[in-house]
Amino acid sequence: METSGLWMLAAVACAMLATGLASWIVLCGVALAFAALGLVAGVFTPALLAALYPRLVGLVENDLLQALPLYVLMGVLINRLPLADILFRVARHALARTGRGTPLAGLALGVLLAPMSGSVGASVAMLSRTVHPRMAATGYAEDRNVALVCVASTLGVVIPPSLVLILLGDAMMRAHTEAANVAGLAGRIVNTQDVFHAALIPAALLLVLCAIVVAFQGARENPRVAADTPGRAETLTACVAAALIVALLAAVALGRMYAVEAAATGGMALIAYGLATRTLDRPVLAGVLRETIAITGSLFALLVAATLFTLVQRAFGTDRWLAASIAHLPGGAYATLAVVLASLAACALVLDAFEMIFVVVPLIAPALLVRVSDAPWVAVLTLLILQASFLVPPFGYAVLMARGRLRSTLGTRELARALAPYVAAQAVVVALVIAFPGMLWRDASQAPGAAAPGAQKSDEALGRMLEQQLDT
Repeated sequence: METSGLWMLAAVACAMLATGLASWIVLCGVALAFAALGLVAGVFTPALLAALYPRLVGLVENDLLQALPLYVLMGVLINRLPLADILFRVARHALARTGRGTPLAGLALGVLLAPMSGSVGASVAMLSRTVHPRMAATGYAEDRNVALVCVASTLGVVIPPSLVLILLGDAMMRAHTEAANVAGLAGRIVNTQDVFHAALIPAALLLVLCAIVVAFQGARENPRVAADTPGRAETLTACVAAALIVALLAAVALGRMYAVEAAATGGMALIAYGLATRTLDRPVLAGVLRETIAITGSLFALLVAATLFTLVQRAFGTDRWLAASIAHLPGGAYATLAVVLASLAACALVLDAFEMIFVVVPLIAPALLVRVSDAPWVAVLTLLILQASFLVPPFGYAVLMARGRLRSTLGTRELARALAPYVAAQAVVVALVIAFPGMLWRDASQAPGAAAPGAQKSDEALGRMLEQQLDT
């Protein structure tokens, strides 16, 4: 019965593909069905399920979740207001001399606004409305057009302070705390700021490689078609907006502001811009608030469903079984890391980023961090794997969102061919991060080898300690 938690994941994947229901409904349904089976089989008692209430209370008391509705609000505002369109037109005009101003401007827009949008879905909606039609008008091939929308929408995942990065940082902090209690590590527990810092260099490298791909992939534009000179007011608006966004992103990445403060500042700035330009009237504001509440509600519903789901998994003892299995994998730390990353990549082909962070990462990260104590390194690799999975057809999250939003009839093979250079660029970054952990920007106490001698215990000892810790 210890492997029942894995069968739960398989059931969730099959149910999502077969029914198309919302993920929180599927997670709740599968968790309740397996909980009933566990009660009938006598694996656990109804008293165990009473632990759901304190878990939910602890969940909603998490200060980090205050940023969630604010990020959603920013994403909806960016999609509803003409600011993204102005930024794109100004960037395209500034990059016109390259002969590839349109695709490079689309990539730049994704870099600038995707971290503020809060989610891949919001970024896809914004880029599909702003970038895709203009690239089509310049004669950009449809497969490369859709591929660029997919890639640009995912760049915000690795550029701080995206919502995915915030939630993953919180999940890694919890996992690292559990692993430290097991292995007796004396090093400082990783926090969200450590994950922000560690992700900066890989994100910058990935951005450079993607820009190179765009430059070599795109044909030179017809200057008469691409010409779209913005006015002075639009240029000034774009410069001020870009400066504010960069300042907010830098302040959070450098620890000068909390993510919730930056999200609140960005939201208020967008509302002020909408009111000043009279593009945010009463009907538009009402629509923005309704959409924000709906998306925020669905994310919190997913959090609650994931909490129930992981509770049932732990009741079956799947976490203990996985911990023992990971602790006794042959080949050392690198082999363990490879197996876990491959498992994450397989799960991410079906589950989106939030489901992965709420369901899968808490299940396997603690056992991995017992053997690989470099938590920022593991967090960045997890992040890169998640982002790459968004771009793998036919089930990649960004691919599904873009094709649904654009109603594209583009074949899977053509889209996969257009996405291949970008996926290869991500593979290069992953390989470099694996080969050179020291390339990450981190606090001195988080450097490799900074852990206490307790981290050097044998794999067998760590496995026994983890099992004992989970049994208590």
